[in-house]
Amino acid sequence: MLADGRLCKKELDTFDRLDVHAQIGLGKAEFHSVVQTLCEDLLSAAHSSWSDMCRVDPRALGELMAEIDAPDLRRKLISLCAAVVEADGHVTEGESIVLVAAVEHWGLQRAMLEMRGEHE
Repeated sequence: MLADGRLCKKELDTFDRLDVHAQIGLGKAEFHSVVQTLCEDLLSAAHSSWSDMCRVDPRALGELMAEIDAPDLRRKLISLCAAVVEADGHVTEGESIVLVAAVEHWGLQRAMLEMRGEHE
């Protein structure tokens, strides 16, 4: 949701409806703490605007992806992320970059194709 530098109401509503924090095994407070830490890390590396800040360099993005090593959690996260970013009917370049990076880093190309087939 932060990949494009904007928080969209439809995306936030979808996030809440899917109860994402609970699906990934976090309480609301714990999830908010993780997001706050991520934002602080991004701010410390920011050079100008919020939207520029949200553009994580490929190495840092790879490091973030490497922190998630459970295959089931990876598949669940991809599915949840896709549902949230597609909620407003528009996938931005930033959102696409993060999703593609996760799919490639985690080797989930087949899972994404299967997921797309389920939605069509």
